[in-house]
Amino acid sequence: MGILDGKRILVTGVLTDASLAFAVARRAQAEGAAIVLTGAGRGLSLTKRTARKLPDPPDVLELDVTEPAHVDGVRDELARRWDGLDGVLHAIGFAPPACLGGGFLEAGWDDVAVALHVSAYSLKALTVGLLPLLAKAPGASVVGLDFDARVAWPAYDWMGVAKAALESTARYLARDLGSTRVRVNLVAAGPIKTMAARSIPGFERFEDVWADRAPLGWDITDPEPVARACVALLSDWFPMTTGELVHVDGGYHAMGA
Repeated sequence: MGILDGKRILVTGVLTDASLAFAVARRAQAEGAAIVLTGAGRGLSLTKRTARKLPDPPDVLELDVTEPAHVDGVRDELARRWDGLDGVLHAIGFAPPACLGGGFLEAGWDDVAVALHVSAYSLKALTVGLLPLLAKAPGASVVGLDFDARVAWPAYDWMGVAKAALESTARYLARDLGSTRVRVNLVAAGPIKTMAARSIPGFERFEDVWADRAPLGWDITDPEPVARACVALLSDWFPMTTGELVHVDGGYHAMGA
């Protein structure tokens, strides 16, 4: 038996088989979950191709989290398939180029608003949109992927601000959804070489120092430790944990120098 036997999980954010969300989807299936993926816009066809690389290729639903009708459509489609939803992986983030790479002082509100909407507010929009299904499951779990926003990172700029907003959003959701027994937690992952990471100017600066400073070391090509943490939080093994930020970064976050 796997720790997700009988669980029904929605996984967002799968683009390629290098995506962190892909590793979570693969591990969730290995632990017994039934999953459905989502994709958006021009990436939808890529998500559908990538889904075929999973051991049990799942269906892919269209979801642009900035469109309330899409969230409603995903909820209605899942309701037709399942009588409840046990878990959601929120692996959604985007910032326009002006918001990354050292232009923090120059980025305008129109670009910053996109970063905040897609990368932070979407956690609230998706969770609340799916709440009628999550509330039907005993102890449902929402898990979001994060990059620790307690410090200012080179080149990360307004995406770092968006991640700080994501972390705060998760805490407020945890507060307001506790009465429904829906848990909301984040996993702060160390840097992994994904398509999203490659879009960040200066990402190689993380690669150069992370493994040296992390007490446990760090492999930027191995998403499995992050996937296992997400699956554990999606399971019943953390029934009284909510509003938490779990670091899976080799211990880097705890080191002063």
